[in-house]
Amino acid sequence: MCDRITENGFKIIDRNFREKFAEIDIIAQDGETLCFIEVRTRADDTLGHPAETVTPKKQRTIRRAAEAYLARNNIQPRPMRFDVATIIWSTGEYQYFENAF
Repeated sequence: MCDRITENGFKIIDRNFREKFAEIDIIAQDGETLCFIEVRTRADDTLGHPAETVTPKKQRTIRRAAEAYLARNNIQPRPMRFDVATIIWSTGEYQYFENAF
């Protein structure tokens, strides 16, 4: 997944950042913007698209983990966003949702 993201000009800053209550899959820089990227996969789409699994509860958890990351790394205010990257393994379908939530 990181290869696809870097192919689009992103610089990977961190991967699998863990906090007690959550994990952020990928933290990357897109120009001056810090991106917190949630990666979702499914074997196929019979149960729906992988992006549908990023529920409001999951979004809140990711936001809290992002706040912890910013505090732990003493990152000053800057443009930030939350993105979602998905892949369906059976078809190889890859999608990237910028500003997903």
